[in-house]
Amino acid sequence: MRSSFPNKWLPYLLLAPSVFIVILFLIIPSIQSVYYSFYRLSLFGDKLLFVGWDNFQKLFSSSYYLNSILRTVVFAAFVVFVGLFIGMSLAVMLNQKLKGMFLYRTLFIWTYALSPAVAGTIWALIFSPSSGPFNFFLEALFGTSINWMTDSTIALLIVAVAATWKMMGYNIIFFLAGLQAIPNEMLEAASIDGAGAIRKFFRVTLPLLSPTTFFLLIMNMMYAFFEVFGLIDIMTKGGPGDATQVLVYKLYKDGFVNFNTGLASAQSVTLFLFVAVLTILQFRFTERKVFYS
Repeated sequence: MRSSFPNKWLPYLLLAPSVFIVILFLIIPSIQSVYYSFYRLSLFGDKLLFVGWDNFQKLFSSSYYLNSILRTVVFAAFVVFVGLFIGMSLAVMLNQKLKGMFLYRTLFIWTYALSPAVAGTIWALIFSPSSGPFNFFLEALFGTSINWMTDSTIALLIVAVAATWKMMGYNIIFFLAGLQAIPNEMLEAASIDGAGAIRKFFRVTLPLLSPTTFFLLIMNMMYAFFEVFGLIDIMTKGGPGDATQVLVYKLYKDGFVNFNTGLASAQSVTLFLFVAVLTILQFRFTERKVFYS
């Protein structure tokens, strides 16, 4: 049955606030970023000097920026693939029909409800070199401790683990929904044919989960590139040195700390195009393996 509005302008009126917010906070800033990427701005933004492609040339001739790209790719790969693997594994376990499973599910998915600032504070306190519980147990068990604030490799690893943990609840929710949407008849038919638990998972469950997995692949990639600023700012502020200065945080440092608006705008355009190309490639090649029942 097709529904209709008594007033033909009512749907547009209901949509107007959302459209206004998108235009004000997404469309206009995006257009401004593209515009300013071709200019050099004064400290207060009152003077513009057209420099063409100079900002982009500076970016790709800078070893710091190229290292930031590599660092971001490694960071994003860890967050996406480790997060999806652990999220799927936990969802499979949480999908079992056991007493009190609702409580366990709640405990596992609550991480996504935390703000990045709270999550960053929790992990910073856990790994605090002077008073954190991680170093306490490490000292008690092995007689050693680590100062992740002075080790670039360990710092990036810990931030990546924290970002993966922050997204874990989101992944588990969708994997659980995907698992519970699989018809029991298909699993029972596989059991009758003699398939064991492992074979049923790889031959039946995993292919039917491919649409959910593909969706989470895209969403986790977006998260790893765009939504980890708060976590990094609380935990390391891009340090030690520039060890955890991924692209989105370097953009912030250049734009709002060093006040190089033109260069930061060029970085925002580059980051958008980089992620857009990755997304298109995933739709082009990865979606071929998605099984829509």
